Amino acid sequence: MQSPSAAHHHQRYLYGIVMAGIGSMLFSGKAVLVKLAFGYGANAETLLALRMLMALPLFWTVYWWEARRKPMSPITWLDRAKIFFLGFLGYFLSSYIDFLGLQYISVGLERIVLYLTPTIVLLISYFALNKAISKMQWYALVVGYLGVFVVFIQDASSGGAYAWLGMALVFGSACSYAAYMIGAGEMVKRVGSVRLVVLASSASAVLSILQSSLYNPSAVFEQANQVYWLSLLNASLCTVIPMLLIMIAINRIGSPLVAQAGILGPVSTIFLGYFILSEPITWLQIAGMTLVIAAMWLLVRNDAPRKRSSDFKKSDDLDEVEPLN
Repeated sequence: MQSPSAAHHHQRYLYGIVMAGIGSMLFSGKAVLVKLAFGYGANAETLLALRMLMALPLFWTVYWWEARRKPMSPITWLDRAKIFFLGFLGYFLSSYIDFLGLQYISVGLERIVLYLTPTIVLLISYFALNKAISKMQWYALVVGYLGVFVVFIQDASSGGAYAWLGMALVFGSACSYAAYMIGAGEMVKRVGSVRLVVLASSASAVLSILQSSLYNPSAVFEQANQVYWLSLLNASLCTVIPMLLIMIAINRIGSPLVAQAGILGPVSTIFLGYFILSEPITWLQIAGMTLVIAAMWLLVRNDAPRKRSSDFKKSDDLDEVEPLN
């Protein structure tokens, strides 16, 4: 018979796994909603502005709740400037070029390319910050990019040159978010993850609204009703809610296990694309996805021993976790 503390730990672990899995799948649903909105005539600029406008009050509600739980230390204007730049990289630029790329490739390929973000962080750290890469990590890089190439063959066969453009845009999105993750890694220690996400997303909202206004000032008011409902789902169900689930899951079970549960993201996207968008599922796509997932598993396995001691401490402080996009 389990002791009360062991039972509590087991329950906490199960809840963490479930939260991580659901959060990953909800995040991945963003691509499907964007594709559906394109079908009603919306463009990337308008969809990004609507997403951030609708997500903004939800983010600030989370901030208000967290501020009531614990006092937050003041931050400097230099920190605010850095957060604004991080918001530009991680929430505006990354999302915008991702939305552009989705016009040309399948949601399955988009999610698999974005799933390579940790490998891009490794490469940036290696070339720009002179950080070493282990043999296991090099293996993961090779396997991961081979998997993306295998999946890309399917899109290229039907999309031609547009498939190259779409993958380049989505890969650029992953690079932009990888740069955000590197910058946020240091900033989150000073300002806390909740405050960083809220302020960075607020910066993105300002930039996306400005961009949409310059592109077409009245566009956000002239969309079909379906576009507004899809944007509301994107902002809540595929942005704010999964962010909270992932943050809580990292706090409960640690980032290595959350990363492993993240494999549900590309898997669920491929099946959502099949059932909702009628995108085909082929053995080539499954093979490529398997290679990418194997690559991420190699990275998590390599990184887990270093993180285990710090990630599995018992705490209810959301500021100790790293936010995900």
